[in-house]
Amino acid sequence: MSFPKDFLWGGATAANQYEGGWNEDGKGPSILDASTAGSVTKNREYFKEVQDDVYCPNHVATDFYHHYKEDIALMAEMGFKTYRMSIAWTRIFPNGDEDKPNENGLQFYDDVFDELLKYGIEPVVTLIHYDTPLHLANLYNGWYSRELVDFFHHYTTVVFARYHEKVKYWLTFNEINCIAIGDPYIAGACRAVEGVSLDQITYQAAHHQFLASAKAVKLAHDQYPDLKVGMMLGGLFFYPDTCHPLDMQEYQKSNYQQYYFSDLMCRGYYSNRAKAFLKNKGVELVMEAGDEELLMSGKVDYLAFSYYMTINATHIYNPELKLAGSGIASPKNPYLQANDWGMEINPVGMRYYLNELYDRYQIPLMIVENGLGHVDKLVDGKVHDEYRIDYLREHIQQMDLAINEDGVDLMGYTTWGCIDLISAGTGEMKKRYGYVYVDRDDLGNGTLKRYKKDSFDWYKKVIASNGENLD
Repeated sequence: MSFPKDFLWGGATAANQYEGGWNEDGKGPSILDASTAGSVTKNREYFKEVQDDVYCPNHVATDFYHHYKEDIALMAEMGFKTYRMSIAWTRIFPNGDEDKPNENGLQFYDDVFDELLKYGIEPVVTLIHYDTPLHLANLYNGWYSRELVDFFHHYTTVVFARYHEKVKYWLTFNEINCIAIGDPYIAGACRAVEGVSLDQITYQAAHHQFLASAKAVKLAHDQYPDLKVGMMLGGLFFYPDTCHPLDMQEYQKSNYQQYYFSDLMCRGYYSNRAKAFLKNKGVELVMEAGDEELLMSGKVDYLAFSYYMTINATHIYNPELKLAGSGIASPKNPYLQANDWGMEINPVGMRYYLNELYDRYQIPLMIVENGLGHVDKLVDGKVHDEYRIDYLREHIQQMDLAINEDGVDLMGYTTWGCIDLISAGTGEMKKRYGYVYVDRDDLGNGTLKRYKKDSFDWYKKVIASNGENLD
């Protein structure tokens, strides 16, 4: 086992799932502050206004807002080299469209970054992680409106100016391709429009996000050349279900649904393939003069992605197929096991995916989400999560092979939910990923006390040995 000496080991969270303090110190509501909890069998509900009489798990989450010093100390104890987090846009601009930022919000992140840097932990910061301001969703229909490009740019300008000496690595949109999976509300804050197809709404909104991302990259390159701005792809990688030629074709088509996004952001233009893809969906993008030039000037510096599972692609449509954790109907892979949420565990698939992405773009890669969602049991202050250790060990082994046998340029690895947080898809607390157990349940009960799991000490050894000690 051999990882680069400057490899960025760490963990990852998102403000909306972890931070809490949803209405404190001037923060405004995001779209997820007006959503209910759900489960693997029950979808979350999303409202236009915050519901006073409905439990919203995002309001408190696991309360990083009041525990950040304690939590960062735990990260430091594990030896984190980096911590991937997000800024809540509504903590800086409560409605998203104000002229002047909220100083209390800016100061909070100053304090967080200072605490990280005190321990030598490099922040990797996502500008927006599924938490578009609720005001912008309601007034403008979210990212379907081009006006959000300028609002986002104003926000980006403020945070780059404020934090460029503290934060080197940035990501623009979390899992940007997930706007095209199912309901585009979570990733794009846009609702249905009468007489307009869902695809038209989705890909027009995505175009506006591409522009916003490109403007952020260009701003950094022009004014803060030391910054590195990347994109973040939701790793929904498909295998062909069989070697049937039509399954192979379906596999290629299915994977292109994510490459459509990364091609644009890494290469800077709509290819012939992309144009044909849109045409086949009946989408006619509304573009303005200068859009193509902006996209070309705003190509990202690196590609970050999440990886949890692979999905099987089949040309035989069956609506009764068990839903994988992605929300996509998928035949079961007989060679893989799944967790309780239907996510099929495939460490070897991570190596395959790393190679696919690196061969395609030849820019540095970073895995910013990977982990095992599991129902952990706290007994006498202990959590024995050997199943998580096994999962992570097998994925790290495949990372090593990708780096040393395949020549992949991999910058770092931040496991998801390093301290327990609520699930984005279901709003559940019981779907835990962290090295630290947080005493909180699906109904919002609990003390929020932190407990180290067995995986805490294991990951500490992994980092201290730069990936050599996986026992």
